[in-house]
Amino acid sequence: MNNSTREDEWASWMRSAIAGDGRAYHKLLTAVTPHLRTMARRRCERYGASASEAEDVVQEVLLAIHLKRGTWDPARPLGPWMAALVRNKLIDSLRRRGRQASVPLDDVIAILESEERMDAGDRMDVEQILGRLKDPQRTIVQSISIEGSSVRETAERLKMTEVAVRVSLHRALKALSVLYSEQMK
Repeated sequence: MNNSTREDEWASWMRSAIAGDGRAYHKLLTAVTPHLRTMARRRCERYGASASEAEDVVQEVLLAIHLKRGTWDPARPLGPWMAALVRNKLIDSLRRRGRQASVPLDDVIAILESEERMDAGDRMDVEQILGRLKDPQRTIVQSISIEGSSVRETAERLKMTEVAVRVSLHRALKALSVLYSEQMK
């Protein structure tokens, strides 16, 4: 089974599960668990966490899928949504254990690039929250995350070094995370 077929099947089961089909929900969780386990182990290796921590992350992700399944947009792929849950739960786990967790900028950019086009409501939300950032952070996030420009292109356009653009983007994404969390309260 290729990734597209697997993704379609998982999405179908998730839609059925949200509609109340317990059998489809069981199929989904049984099918995604090995995939989640593989993702969690890779991420744990990458960040120097133990294999036992990967299993804890998997359990937390399964719980998050259960609790947050209503937040999944059926028009979007399920895989990136679950990958984000794995990443977030691993970071939470590392923080609880007192480790410093940082997500490589390339991972953030890859996730942003995997997102499909936004509808008008999403675009207004993005513009509103971006409006709370100061320049050059706002311009950098807009250039890289929304327009799809590279770090190099953005640096050249803004007459900044690539390192300065990456640092500014990282700080902007951190600020956006705080702003988004406050908005969701």
